[in-house]
Amino acid sequence: MYVVDFNCDLGESFGEYKIGNDEDILEHVTSANIACGFHAGDPVVMGKTVKLAVEKGVAIGAHPGFPDLMGFGRRNMQVSIEEIKAYIIYQVGALNGFVKAYGGKLQHVKPHGALYNMASKDYSLSRGMVEAIYNVDNSLYFVGLANSMMIKAAKDVGLPVVEEVFADRNYNSDGTLVSRNQPNALIHDTNFCVERVVKMIKEKSIVSVTGEQLKINADTICIHGDNPEALVFAIKLRGQLQVNGITVKSMGKLL
Repeated sequence: MYVVDFNCDLGESFGEYKIGNDEDILEHVTSANIACGFHAGDPVVMGKTVKLAVEKGVAIGAHPGFPDLMGFGRRNMQVSIEEIKAYIIYQVGALNGFVKAYGGKLQHVKPHGALYNMASKDYSLSRGMVEAIYNVDNSLYFVGLANSMMIKAAKDVGLPVVEEVFADRNYNSDGTLVSRNQPNALIHDTNFCVERVVKMIKEKSIVSVTGEQLKINADTICIHGDNPEALVFAIKLRGQLQVNGITVKSMGKLL
């Protein structure tokens, strides 16, 4: 039996600027990673997104990133371990306040953007993040790139780990994601993405951009809520998972 979580980055609107189609996407995913105000989102958006997720029975995670609204958290920043711990505690605490206010329970933490990509290769940065999460609540699941330094650090610290794969991103030969600065970072062929996800789940493997066959563990699949085609993709992928005998459940019910 194949079982997987299906997550999406949401709550990324800010003030008068609307990004994504959160309400409709929440009908199709099992876990939501909600922006915490640093790379995107604001208190009003955070509250509305949490409320919607609770009403729709979608599990909630904090999606902390670098303090970079202008760059949507996708620009690398040089920060100390002390700073990153403070950023994580601040953002997770803020989102958890909304989750409690609306009668939910925080399920997981997944870093965003440049912070995610940098930590996938940097054990010290990863260790700082997961220690901060552990000190806030050591029952929270940590979501990180499959086979990355984030997964190793979370296991070393003792957080429950969820390994993540990406439906619409290309992989380097070392298992990291191709940088968004590269023209081949994103895959736009929906049918190809769906076929690739099914293979990742059933065969535990993926082919890199340079042709290497990589072993990969797919506990949760991510799609990006800021993608204009996210809703169409979510519906198609969810349907094809069912057709291929793959059950979709939130990570809290998965592990």
